[in-house]
Amino acid sequence: MQDETRTYEELRTGFTAAVSHELRTPLARLLALLESASLPGADQDTLLAQAREEVEEMSELVDDVLFLSELESGREVVALGPTPALPVLEEIRDRLADSAERADVTMRIDASPDVELPLRRRMLQIVVENLAENAIRYAGPGATLTISAGPGLLEASDDGRGVDEDELPRLFERFYRGDRARASRGTGLGLAIVKHVVVAAGGEVEATGGAGHGLNVRCMFR
Repeated sequence: MQDETRTYEELRTGFTAAVSHELRTPLARLLALLESASLPGADQDTLLAQAREEVEEMSELVDDVLFLSELESGREVVALGPTPALPVLEEIRDRLADSAERADVTMRIDASPDVELPLRRRMLQIVVENLAENAIRYAGPGATLTISAGPGLLEASDDGRGVDEDELPRLFERFYRGDRARASRGTGLGLAIVKHVVVAAGGEVEATGGAGHGLNVRCMFR
């Protein structure tokens, strides 16, 4: 019991340190923007718009951290399914259409109307949205993202820039961003949330692909 308590405290301390580190960067950028806005001749409208983006990024990070905390504490019921997959996939595609267009990423949906997945609707929305946002952020211009669902399977596959094979096992770690992703905005928690929800529902996830060969994320449910 003492060893378990010590392990938990080490994990909690490490997680808190990681969150603090991730918040420090947008906070520093926000402070610099606000200081610049106070200088004579500054383009205040542009600087304040950039500052608003930093606040939104921090808000997104806090929301993701709180959601992970809910999952880990057991307060969030994940699997109360089944939920028809197609309406959720179409909803997320439509919701992210503008973001995908700005990133020059084409989104496609592949699922028959009778396919159901063993997740609450809200949980399925969160998983699909995080998978789609990950591809929109990192697949690169001209890529096509296909989100498909079948019996016991949810899959997000793109033909974009991909990631190095040695990075694949780390994609589901909290705050992990590969070399190509570090220049992009994002909390680094999206795929960690995907894994946590899927595993909590009794499933498993895997990522395959390679640099220049796109990324495929499979969520498999028993």
